[in-house]
Amino acid sequence: MQNRIFAILLLILFLVPLQSSLAATDPTDSTGSKDPDLFSRMPGFHIYRSEENEFNKYEFQIAPDKKQKVEGYYYIAVYYANEGITQPSGLQITRNYVNAAKAIGGEEVYAFEDGGTEYSIIRVIKDDKEVWAEVSGANNGMYEIHMIEKQLMKQDVVANADALANSISETGRVAVYGIYFDTDKADLKPASEPAMAEIVKMLNADGNLKVYVVGHTDNVGQFAHNIKLSQDRAGSVVNALVTRHGITASRLTPFGAGPTIPVASNKNEEGQIKNRRVELVAQ
Repeated sequence: MQNRIFAILLLILFLVPLQSSLAATDPTDSTGSKDPDLFSRMPGFHIYRSEENEFNKYEFQIAPDKKQKVEGYYYIAVYYANEGITQPSGLQITRNYVNAAKAIGGEEVYAFEDGGTEYSIIRVIKDDKEVWAEVSGANNGMYEIHMIEKQLMKQDVVANADALANSISETGRVAVYGIYFDTDKADLKPASEPAMAEIVKMLNADGNLKVYVVGHTDNVGQFAHNIKLSQDRAGSVVNALVTRHGITASRLTPFGAGPTIPVASNKNEEGQIKNRRVELVAQ
């Protein structure tokens, strides 16, 4: 009896350090990596590599012969299975992400298999954000996820005051990109300040210049609504120039043109982005 107890204790003595050693040598996430905000990871996996860009694009397969290009904040992560786990199939991995997305109101846009790898394209609209994800997994102990949070690029480079003045002198008008509003709202965003500063410089350099501040929209939504929205946005720009920067109000006249003067086709997102703008037109 004593010999049997001793044998059990000896076995425990060797097994406990072995388990601790296995846990200590499990692979860990790469330095600086993180899971995306929207999803957790599959159990027993670590991040081999991740990368994020403030702005980028990715093409998501949405039909056998059709892809959807989405632009915005970009994230990619590659996950590897830890040693010793029962590896899930590619279908199990993608199905987990699809179910998680559906639980918060998302949808599976498209699913397909290519060369033994399962792909699921997911779209989630939550808290006024639209997120696209491509999850791909095979039966090889790894999977990856590409995600885009759809948003416009912040315009870091703006035309300087001289370029604005030259355009008005030559053509009577200038489009000022780099003035930002939230979707369907008229409040100026802080990121607009660099462009606003150049407008102020131009107006201060020529005290006789008077301009119409013209708001433009794309053609998405009701016409009357877009006219009012463009008028309100033009008014916000004028108000900021007067109250924050000291420009005389009589030099500025706000006007809302809505979708009536496009500079590109409204049939695609690229054109819509160009059409959503503020212009300065010489009076």
